[in-house]
Amino acid sequence: MLKRMIVMVTATLTVVAGLGFVKFKQIQTAIAQGAAYVPPPEAVTTIVAAEEQWPSTLTAIGTIAAVRGVTVSADLPGVVDRIAFESSQGVRGGDVLAVLDTRQERAQLAAAEAQRDLARINFERMQGLLNERVVSQAEFDRAQADERQTDARVGEIRAAIERKTIKAPFAGVLGIRKVNLGQYLSGGDALVTLQSLNPIYVNFGVPQQALAQLKAGRKVRVTVEDLGGPEFAGPITAIDSVVDESTRNVQAQATLANPAGTLRPGMFVDRRGGTDADGGRVAACVRDSTRAVRRFGVRRRRPEGSEGPHVPRRPAAVREAGRLAGRSDCDYVRPQARRRGRDVRRVQAAQRRRGPRQ
Repeated sequence: MLKRMIVMVTATLTVVAGLGFVKFKQIQTAIAQGAAYVPPPEAVTTIVAAEEQWPSTLTAIGTIAAVRGVTVSADLPGVVDRIAFESSQGVRGGDVLAVLDTRQERAQLAAAEAQRDLARINFERMQGLLNERVVSQAEFDRAQADERQTDARVGEIRAAIERKTIKAPFAGVLGIRKVNLGQYLSGGDALVTLQSLNPIYVNFGVPQQALAQLKAGRKVRVTVEDLGGPEFAGPITAIDSVVDESTRNVQAQATLANPAGTLRPGMFVDRRGGTDADGGRVAACVRDSTRAVRRFGVRRRRPEGSEGPHVPRRPAAVREAGRLAGRSDCDYVRPQARRRGRDVRRVQAAQRRRGPRQ
């Protein structure tokens, strides 16, 4: 019985020792493989940064206003005798828009012309009699005054008739007609609006802190989202001389070309303008290439065709492109990196254990 137990214990110990030896060899092999393991290269996309002009911008809300815009109205009361325009019609300066009834004024003009002719005849007769010393100087002066007075009366009636012919004061686009044929108009009643659309103004307000950045002649860009996003550009032509006490904003005005008449007075627009406060030099990506990352660092070389020295290695966390702040050199930047499934924290921990690369 004892002999059987000893054999069993010996066999068990032999099996355990064999298993332990096999496991020990496996662990040794794994340790050796781990010590010899070199992380595969990490593919990193890099781009060459170059200096380009990127001016600082100031965004504001603006309103479109016509360079010249009026509401055409009747100067004198009268009945509309003729309408010579249609709604939304383009007109030139001096075109006749409407004519009021002038029959009464024309009758008065005929009577005034008759009085003027009689006064002129009397004046000429008095002048001849004065030369013959038949009439006194006072009678001659009275005849001369009557002649001038009747002539002025004729001019007054003609001016009234002309004022009842309503004309466009300048070239532009008419709005919707507000009168009808035969309608009685009082003095000042509106007929139609007239707007000059090319060029056109955009008025916008900016905070007083940005007043130093506004300069006449600086270019601005205007967009109207409701029109599909077309962009209009033009210079700042005027800056208000006072700051609004309630909003602390200063009003500025830019002039835009509007040949197609797309912009209309009263439109809401977004305005962007350059300030050029810091020279506007920035790093901009101009070329793309792939570099290999070993031992958690970035291996980089000078751009093709460049005669400068090789760019030294730097840590993998390359800074993003930003303002160069007066620097004339350019650097590689990495917008994205493919980690191949490895966790970033594990890579950083391994880098700390390995220590800085010599």
